[in-house]
Amino acid sequence: MKKKIPTPLLTALSLLFWLCVWLLAAVAFNKPLLLPTPGAVVKKLCELAATALFWRTVATSLLRILLGILAALFLGTLLAMLTVWSRFFHHLFSPLLSLFKATPVASIIFLMLLFIGRARVPLVIAFMMALPIVWSNVREGLFATDKQLLEMAAVFRLSPWKKLTRIRLPALLPYFLAAARSAVSLSWKAGVAAEVLCVPEHSIGRAIFEGKQYLMTEDLFAWTLAVILISVAVEALALALLRLADRERRKAAC
Repeated sequence: MKKKIPTPLLTALSLLFWLCVWLLAAVAFNKPLLLPTPGAVVKKLCELAATALFWRTVATSLLRILLGILAALFLGTLLAMLTVWSRFFHHLFSPLLSLFKATPVASIIFLMLLFIGRARVPLVIAFMMALPIVWSNVREGLFATDKQLLEMAAVFRLSPWKKLTRIRLPALLPYFLAAARSAVSLSWKAGVAAEVLCVPEHSIGRAIFEGKQYLMTEDLFAWTLAVILISVAVEALALALLRLADRERRKAAC
C-alpha cells in the first residue's frame, strides 16, 4: 500500500515549484524594473517590515477592514435568523442582499466616495462583500438543523438556552466557519482594492498605488506579498478563535 504524501509537504512542494517558475521567468525576462526576482521581493519586504511606518500602515488597513468583517458577521447572522423565522423579513431583505452580490465592487467604491470619506470606504466595502456570504451560509445552517432533534427537545421541554447550545449551535457551526473563512478572504482583498482606488492615508492600498505610480516594482510586489501573508494569517487566526470558542462551549455544555 502506497503511503500518502502529507498535505503540508505537498503544499510546500507546490509553493516551491511556483517560486522556481517565478525565478526562472524573472531571470529569462531580465528586466528587474518590470519583474523582480523572489529574493529581491522578500528582501524589500524585510526592509519595509523593519520600519514603523510599515506596521502603522498594516495596522490601519487591518483595523478598517476587520471592523467591516465583524459588523458583517454580526448583522449577517442576525439577518439570517430574521429571514428564516419570518417570511416578511425574508422578502424585505433578500433583494438588497442579492443587489450586494450583483453590483461590481468598483461601482460601489465610486458611489461610496460621493457620500462618505475615503477613509471609511474600505470598511464599507469589506462589510458589503462579507454580509451576503454570512447571511446565506448561516441561513442554510439554520435550515439544516435536525427537525427531529427539535421535536425531541420540545417533548422533553428543554430550555431555550439548551436548545441553542446543544442543538442549533452544533448544527450551525460548520456553516458559520465556512462563512467566516470566505468572508475574511474576500473582504480583505476587496478592502485593499478599495484602498487602491480611493487612496486613504496610511493604507496598504495607497502603498500599492504609489508603487505602481512611481514604477517601484519591488515595493509593489513586496506589498502584494504582505497582503497575501496577512490574509492567510488573519484567516487562520479567525478559524482558530472560532474553534476554540466552540470547544469552550462544549465544555460548558457538558
